[in-house]
Amino acid sequence: MKIEYKPKSLADQVYERLEENILNGIYAQGDILTEKQLAAELGVSRTPVREALSRLEFDRLVKETPSGSEVRGITHDDVKDLYSIKERLEGVAAKEAAKNRTEEDLLALKDVVDQQIFFAGRGDTEKVRNLDTEFHDIIYRACGSVTYETILSGVHHKLKKYRRNSLREKNRIYESVDEHEAIYKAIEKKDGKEAEKLMIKHIVNAYESVVASEKE
Repeated sequence: MKIEYKPKSLADQVYERLEENILNGIYAQGDILTEKQLAAELGVSRTPVREALSRLEFDRLVKETPSGSEVRGITHDDVKDLYSIKERLEGVAAKEAAKNRTEEDLLALKDVVDQQIFFAGRGDTEKVRNLDTEFHDIIYRACGSVTYETILSGVHHKLKKYRRNSLREKNRIYESVDEHEAIYKAIEKKDGKEAEKLMIKHIVNAYESVVASEKE
């Protein structure tokens, strides 16, 4: 699929497309990506591709080899570490969100939960996962810490393929939505302690579901 020309710089567009393909598993671990191949695939010159690959190497999503850029992606150890970070930080973010949330935040969370309930009932895993990202992003913003928001948004983003797979594990799609609803209610009540406890449990359950899905 060709890159569309937008106000965003071409190098940024190329970077985002390649990162998306790596995180979603379209480019698998061990695949070799070359400037020539990617330039032809995306319909751009080699310059923005070169810049994008350099950024991906900095992000440790690819590593340079004599044959080209080898896809490193997200390893099993990375997944374990990323969920460990989420478990330690996201509970605090939920607690702070319960204290700092606005009525606008609550309305946004409620809307996401209502949509998730609807799409979970239809078995639409992809839509529920996209809304999952929105749910957590609202909490990151509502917690009032730019540092927490930046770290947690990045971690959550890198786990997109694994979050999608975990939602396909047995009844996880319904359990996840129920957990979101409980977290929302705790934040609505400004019960930070409960919001923190529920969020930690949510992260633990999500990771256990990822591990189970990887064994299949």
